[in-house]
Amino acid sequence: MSKGIIALDADGVLLDYSLAYASAWQKAFGVYPLERDPLAYWPMDRWQVEHLEGDRLAQFRDAFDSDFWASIPPVPGAVEACQSLANAGFELVCVTALPEEFCTAREHNLRAHGFPIDMVHVTDNVATPMSPKADKLKALRPVAFVDDYLPYFVGVDAGIHRALITRGENGSPNVGSLLAHIDSRHKDLLEFSRSWLAERK
Repeated sequence: MSKGIIALDADGVLLDYSLAYASAWQKAFGVYPLERDPLAYWPMDRWQVEHLEGDRLAQFRDAFDSDFWASIPPVPGAVEACQSLANAGFELVCVTALPEEFCTAREHNLRAHGFPIDMVHVTDNVATPMSPKADKLKALRPVAFVDDYLPYFVGVDAGIHRALITRGENGSPNVGSLLAHIDSRHKDLLEFSRSWLAERK
């Protein structure tokens, strides 16, 4: 019997989007970028890449196709974390800000890495006063929600445990007054899973 749903963000929590970003750059321009700052939150700050406009920006965006979204590597320890949570009786779902057209690619990506996640829910990723994930989370009623982007906790029901992943400290948006919207902070999903399960022994 399930102990409840745990809703997990994908990029930055389950999957290393920042690493995949460099592969997309190589696909678009034929050169794998050098790493500038491994502790940067945003991919453009992590890699030595130029600011793009016009045709080159369109060329880069074309690299973010279904193949890209189906081939992002996992964050170290994330598969282990999910397996531990699933083995403990929690149902895992992915709630990700991603265009609907790439939902199937994301499902394939997670399955290929062995994540025990069967359901992917996609939402808008536009900046609004309330999290674009709030309505979906209200419908799912998870016991916990884990994300790495602080604004996505705004408006999420306080009855849900809201866990922030604090990766990429340099240039991170995860600071300031919005921290009032979270219940715990963890360096990665593996740390969250160990803490969550230890508190429930």
